[in-house]
Amino acid sequence: MRKFLRCLFLLCLLVLGFIIFCNVSISRYAKSKLYDSVDEIPYRRAALVLGTSPRGRNGGPNRFYLARINACVELFEANKVDRIIVSGDNRHTNYNEPEAMRRSLVERGIPDEVIFLDYAGFRTFDSVVRAHEVFRQPNFIVVSQKFHNERAVFIAGKKGIEAFGYNAEDVGFNYGLMTYIRECFARCKVYIDLITGKQPHFLGDPVDVG
Repeated sequence: MRKFLRCLFLLCLLVLGFIIFCNVSISRYAKSKLYDSVDEIPYRRAALVLGTSPRGRNGGPNRFYLARINACVELFEANKVDRIIVSGDNRHTNYNEPEAMRRSLVERGIPDEVIFLDYAGFRTFDSVVRAHEVFRQPNFIVVSQKFHNERAVFIAGKKGIEAFGYNAEDVGFNYGLMTYIRECFARCKVYIDLITGKQPHFLGDPVDVG
């Protein structure tokens, strides 16, 4: 029994160490590639807005979603991007993140013709790789909250893609607790995906964003 408990303890230490390593290394890598100020971030042809549900768990507006829309509008109005790729999940008939983001951006005055929908952004990994491989962007600005941008920019860098992150307003610890917990494990999955050579669920024909 003692030997079993010792092995179990060592295994727990290894798992904990891996989680800490993944989280710390991703944050460190992305530190110099993230921006909070729209005045300081460099111009890029396109913004990649990472999807989430427009509705929160309680049925009300999702603060993560609203902040990302606001950040994207800020970038466009400051002439930091000319094209916008909205990437998210559309695997169910009654759930369409890209279309919801498109409608919200148009309501905020963004021209519909500069918005391009990526319906196969099932994961952050897929969204980042598809922005490069399908939408043919050699570099771009990722729009999401800081913790999410860190992971997206890290993925981009490890896939040989230049990406910066524009940080949308955070929502506070209490509101986003479960999301922050999931993020810890999502960062571990990034390393596993890179080690195993994981590819997006779908690629498909190139999309001309002009």
